[in-house]
Amino acid sequence: MKNFKRITQFLLISALFSFGYAQEAEEEPAPTFAVAGSVDTYYRSTTTAPHSSFANLPGFAMGMANVIMSYEGEKSGFVADFVYGPRGADAVFNSPQLGAESANIINQLYVYYNVSDSFTLTLGNFNTFLGYEVISPVANFNYSTSYMFSYGPFSHAGIKADFALSENTSLMLAIMNDTDYTEFQVVNPLTGDMNDYTFGAQLGLYGQYINFISGDGYSHIDFTGGIDISESFFLGVNATSYSADNNAGSFSGVALYPQLALSDSFTIGARYEAFSETDGGVGAIDNNGVTAKSDLDNTSFTITGSYTSGNFIFKPEFRVDTASDPVYADGLLKYSDNIASFVVAAIYSF
Repeated sequence: MKNFKRITQFLLISALFSFGYAQEAEEEPAPTFAVAGSVDTYYRSTTTAPHSSFANLPGFAMGMANVIMSYEGEKSGFVADFVYGPRGADAVFNSPQLGAESANIINQLYVYYNVSDSFTLTLGNFNTFLGYEVISPVANFNYSTSYMFSYGPFSHAGIKADFALSENTSLMLAIMNDTDYTEFQVVNPLTGDMNDYTFGAQLGLYGQYINFISGDGYSHIDFTGGIDISESFFLGVNATSYSADNNAGSFSGVALYPQLALSDSFTIGARYEAFSETDGGVGAIDNNGVTAKSDLDNTSFTITGSYTSGNFIFKPEFRVDTASDPVYADGLLKYSDNIASFVVAAIYSF
């Protein structure tokens, strides 16, 4: 019943917004089919890596091959996003639930319909709207990822409505399965009923975004933004807070992303992140269980160079993580509260 009420409310709100955005049909461009994607590979100098997602394998290692097929028609279209390799497997870690091997290569699979120029409905599996960073290394400046990104949602399956309220204001509303369950909604084995759907929302104001998810027993609010300080200097910001009921684990964090363009082809950037787990934590900082503590803190500083030549991107990166307790492996049965690592990545987009 709760799920039915949420879907009904979603449809009513969408209908109210769409009523004000109906417009006369205009001449539409010809339908287009496109194939895009990327390939990335890297070298890590250390056997131990930070406990964030992706690029944690030692020596010469693979990232992923990403192939995105899309079709854009007069009013509707689709996106089929496929991932292959360790980074892709980590991104779709909750698939396959049905035992179908093909499911573990699907990163996104959705269909959309443009109700009007200002109102779009999307149904299917899409990457999360929370956070500053994304799964594809092409769209991230730093090659390694933050703790906030790693322990937030990666993907959602559901229906969402995007509204362009004005030139600089947008709103998104969504009803979705449990986070990262992209094939189907989880069924409670004790009752035989589906779990409650999650509700998502995003408000965009002049390129700054407030994001929110509310699920069964938890809520997650996130701010993502940035500003061009000058023509060559950009500062990105991300702040997040996840809270579960009954002290079932919470985390919060903030990160700054300064980037300075030294030339048309080379930019240097950094990421400073402060991340904390409380109320029993979520197993992020001490993901190996080497300490009895679950409420932990971690700060990380990452500096990345990015050289671009056409579709090729070369990224050398140095990162230092410092935890409040010894959680990083430092030899056989030895642990340290800090780790320094060096990564060199090569990325090609098409």
